Amino acid sequence: MGIQDIIEGKKQWRAHMARVKALPPDYRIVYKEIQRYFFKVGPVGLADGSLLSGILDFFEEGVAAGKGVLELIGNDVAAFCDDLIKDSRTYADIYQESIGGKPGTAEK
Repeated sequence: MGIQDIIEGKKQWRAHMARVKALPPDYRIVYKEIQRYFFKVGPVGLADGSLLSGILDFFEEGVAAGKGVLELIGNDVAAFCDDLIKDSRTYADIYQESIGGKPGTAEK
């Protein structure tokens, strides 16, 4: 990754965040919670940006349709997030595998 790639990535991130700031307050709050959740859980594909951009597109469509954010995602933000990444590897899965366990199982 060269300096140009880093600069371009920053430009894209700033443009993305400008779109987030243009959302109504309730959408913005939920988006930031989703973002925080994904940064913590760490789906491996998060770095490519398509997951967060897709959510932002979905939210912008909801705003245009006059729907509230909870009408789109339901009352449980974590469940919404988990459903989006249910078939994705997470960094937690990779860590679990590295210490010899299988993801989703507890050591006895």
